[in-house]
Amino acid sequence: MKRSRDHGQLEGRSGLDISVVIPLLDEEENIAFLHSSLHDVLEETGKGYEIIFVDDGSRDGSFAVLTTLHDEDPNHIRVIHFRRNFGKTAALTAGFGKARGEVIVTMDADLQDDPQEIPRLLDRLEEGYDMVVAWRRDRQDPLSKRLPSRIFNGTVSLLTRVHLHDLNCGFKAFRREVIANLKLYGELHRFIPVLAHWRGYRVTELAVVHHPRKYGKSKYGVERLGRAFVDFLVVLFLTRYLKRPLQLFGGIGAVLFLLGFGIGAYHIVLWLRLGGIGFRPLLFAGILAMIVGVQIASIGLLGEMIRRFTYHPEEEYSIDREMG
Repeated sequence: MKRSRDHGQLEGRSGLDISVVIPLLDEEENIAFLHSSLHDVLEETGKGYEIIFVDDGSRDGSFAVLTTLHDEDPNHIRVIHFRRNFGKTAALTAGFGKARGEVIVTMDADLQDDPQEIPRLLDRLEEGYDMVVAWRRDRQDPLSKRLPSRIFNGTVSLLTRVHLHDLNCGFKAFRREVIANLKLYGELHRFIPVLAHWRGYRVTELAVVHHPRKYGKSKYGVERLGRAFVDFLVVLFLTRYLKRPLQLFGGIGAVLFLLGFGIGAYHIVLWLRLGGIGFRPLLFAGILAMIVGVQIASIGLLGEMIRRFTYHPEEEYSIDREMG
């Protein structure tokens, strides 16, 4: 029996067990403490490891600190520095592209995620799961961050049936093959567990300790909630209708067309009974509904045609194991 692996754009295996990928932006005061804690924890595991810091265009002294750490420990520290701020998804994607470990751990650099929890995450993976998402049960953040996050998590959980308490937590551990089969862009890093679940991977969660921020300030505000919900619509389409666009657009188009047709039929009856209908805005609304309905259904047909010509059989399924 062999386990199927598709490493995609990730680098080839080089005997490493764990890759810790840490995106950061202006975390100069936290980096050295984080590295020290990570080093102690990872050494205790007895596994081969690397720590990949991705500097997402920091304007403070973060890169200078990272350079010093790399010079002191080149065997374990790898550094990627962006020319400007490209966002967390881009930073994670760059880190994943350089990761060489069989297990990848992601965490933030603000010292709120506790490195001491990493062995527990790894133990949960050993139970047979492909991804473990940390659950900040006692989250040490202000209400202005916790309340929108709770609304977001509840909505996503309800509509995707991926029942996680803390979907957007950046502290995760997963097998290498999981991320090799995902395409991330925009702000889709928030939905990695949903995308992994959709591909058939086993996703679970683990309650962890969460610390209050000591240094620096959060780079995320309430405004990110709007962007997150827009990205969520993209995820819903990708997971439910990407392979069958006509079902979505055809259904919407059919409803609009039938609504417009019903309005038109109603006005025909009026015309037959009254001998005229005069100027009725509802009639024009019905005509517009039929036209828009046909156009939306046509988008679905175009989507089916595009899918036909971009069809790749290997993207239609995800193999867990093979025999023979």
